[in-house]
Amino acid sequence: MEPQNLTGISEFFLLGLSEDLELQPLLFGLFLTMYLVTVFGNLLIILAVSSDPRLHIPMYFFLSNLALADIGFISTTVPKMLVNIQTQSKSITYEGCLTQVSFFFLFACLDVLLLTVMAYDRFVAICHPLHYLVIMNPRLCGSLVLVSFFFSLLDSQLHCLMVLQLTFYTKVEIPHFFCDPSQLLNLACSDTSSKNLLVYFIGTIFGGVPVSGIIFSYARIISSILRVSSSGGRYKAFSTCGSHLSVVCLFFGTGLGAYLSSALSSSPRKGAVASVMYTVVAPMLNPFIYSLRNRDIKRALRNLLSRTA
Repeated sequence: MEPQNLTGISEFFLLGLSEDLELQPLLFGLFLTMYLVTVFGNLLIILAVSSDPRLHIPMYFFLSNLALADIGFISTTVPKMLVNIQTQSKSITYEGCLTQVSFFFLFACLDVLLLTVMAYDRFVAICHPLHYLVIMNPRLCGSLVLVSFFFSLLDSQLHCLMVLQLTFYTKVEIPHFFCDPSQLLNLACSDTSSKNLLVYFIGTIFGGVPVSGIIFSYARIISSILRVSSSGGRYKAFSTCGSHLSVVCLFFGTGLGAYLSSALSSSPRKGAVASVMYTVVAPMLNPFIYSLRNRDIKRALRNLLSRTA
C-alpha cells in the first residue's frame, strides 16, 4: 500500500469507543446527556458570575473563563462523535481532523494555564491579603487571560504543523472517538522520532511549567496557612481554595490516568475509553464542584434561577 501525504488524504476513519452496534444507542444517549449537562452547567456558572455584582472579583472572573474553555473543550470532540453515531458513519474529513487537533490543544492548554492563573490568584489572596486588590487589578487579570489564550493558540498551531508533516497510508483508521495526535503519530508511516521529541518538548513547556507554578503556589499557600494560630482561621483560609484544588486534582489526575492507561495497555481502544475521563467527565464535573463547595456561587445561582422562574 502506497503512502501519501496528509494533504492528499480526503478523510480519516474514527473507530470510536466500540464497534458493537447494540451499544451505539446507549453511547449516543450517554454522551449526549453528558454534553448537555456540561454546556448547561458551565453556562450557569458564567451567567451566575456575570449577573451578581458581588462576584465581579478576580477569582470568579477566572472561573467564568475556565467554564467557557470547558464548553469549548468538550464541544471539540463530542458533537462529531454524536453525529457519527447517529449517521452510522466513521469518517472525518482532513479539514475536520486538523480543526479538531487545533481546537483540542487550544482549549486543553487554555484549561491548564487558567488553572495555573487561578492558583496564583489564590496565592496572592492568602499570602498577601492586604495587597490582593492592588496586585490582582482588572488590567492584570485581563492580561493574564489574554496571555493564556495566546500561548494556548501557539501550542495548538505547533501541534497542527507537526501533524501536517506526517505521511500516512491511503486509509487511516484511528482507534479513538476524535483525532488524537498521539494516535496519528502511531499510525504514520514516516519516521516520527523527531516528532515525538517535539511533542515531549512542547508538553514539558506547556504542561510542566504550569504544573510547577501550581505546586509552587500551593506550597506557599500551605506554608502560610500553617502559620495561622487558630484552627478556624486555617479552615477559612483553606476553604477559599478547596474548589480550585479539587478541579486541579480532577483535571490532572484524569489526564495522568489516561496517559498511563494508554502507555501500559496494548489496546488503543482502552486508551480511548480512559481519555473520556479528562475530555468529557472533568469538564462536566467542574460546575458541580464549584457550585456545591462555594456558598457565593450557590447564592448567585439561587438568585439567577429565582429571577428566571
